Amino acid sequence: MSDTSSKSQPRLKDRLEVLCTEMIDKGIFFPEAMEQFEKCFILEVVGRHDGNLLRAAERLKIHRNTLAKRLARFKSKK
Repeated sequence: MSDTSSKSQPRLKDRLEVLCTEMIDKGIFFPEAMEQFEKCFILEVVGRHDGNLLRAAERLKIHRNTLAKRLARFKSKK
């Protein structure tokens, strides 16, 4: 990463703090925030592995069956 790109992008910690503030201001509390983070994170990793659950689970450091169960839970809550 070059100096110019690191200066133009806020640090991850700063971006996360802004997001947390927005969520709290909008009445989103910890359980829902954690669920949304987990869903977003998992779906991003699965997408980056073209839906291959074995590779995605390895990247997430969870068992493939656990990943499949979480994905099924996300689907059922739509």
